[in-house]
Amino acid sequence: MKKICFIVNPISGGKDKSGILAAVEKHLDGSLYEPRVVFTEREGQAQDLAREAEADVVVAVGGDGTVSEVARALVGSGKALGIIPCGSGDGLALHLGISRTPWKAVKTLNEDCEALIDAATLDGKYFFCTAGMGLDADVSLDFARSTERGLGRYISLAWEEWKNHPGDIYTIKGADGETWQGKAVFVTVANANQWGNQARIAPMASLQDGLLDIIVVRPFSTVEIPDLAARLMTGLAPTSRHFLHFSGPSFHISRSHAGAIHYDGDPFQGGTDFELSVLPGALKVLVPPSRLNKL
Repeated sequence: MKKICFIVNPISGGKDKSGILAAVEKHLDGSLYEPRVVFTEREGQAQDLAREAEADVVVAVGGDGTVSEVARALVGSGKALGIIPCGSGDGLALHLGISRTPWKAVKTLNEDCEALIDAATLDGKYFFCTAGMGLDADVSLDFARSTERGLGRYISLAWEEWKNHPGDIYTIKGADGETWQGKAVFVTVANANQWGNQARIAPMASLQDGLLDIIVVRPFSTVEIPDLAARLMTGLAPTSRHFLHFSGPSFHISRSHAGAIHYDGDPFQGGTDFELSVLPGALKVLVPPSRLNKL
């Protein structure tokens, strides 16, 4: 019998977790797993709990931040990451095909289907979905400081940032020496294909190709926002004339001004130069069997 540890963030997504725990109790395969449930009480604790967990599978019950914290602890550990998504975006879970319906997410755990996915690093810090600088990082910082959660609040903050966002000058250099320089509203580094909520900023991204996908969004006008949003939600973002795409195993990115940066939605104040790389197949995850060839 496998040991499974559920690490629950009680405040993620502003959602009550009692229904999720009830689904775990009702639907988890007791012939396969011996469960344990622990709760986080502070930011960063999920990583510590995952590292210390004596378990074969460690399940992050929370949003992108909780998933990322748990995943960082599991890289190279041999333990498998499970996810019951209940955050505001749930980007990695949605790329992996894990349902936001609790009993369906538990079903994925019961199927015990393992896959190896890439882990990315930004200046040595792991991320698994996306990292970014510019407008989206500023919004992530505002969202982290807000007492309100949810997609509506995120969109409201994005609109306020957009009205006063000047953009910046970036230089991007790939491992092959290819260099681009220009002005951008934001730069996204994608390991997975989306920010969350199926907003696929990098629909070409794969979690198993050993590559990072860099999306540069050059300045655009306010009247173009509906078109860009529609492309984002339909997987057609790269068809916009404002989008540039670069792919490779590592990059150096510099910008003219210091400011916010995020990895997996976790924001912090960063400098002007960043090193990015990918570790192929570094993290073991549980995924729906139907997604094994679509990661």
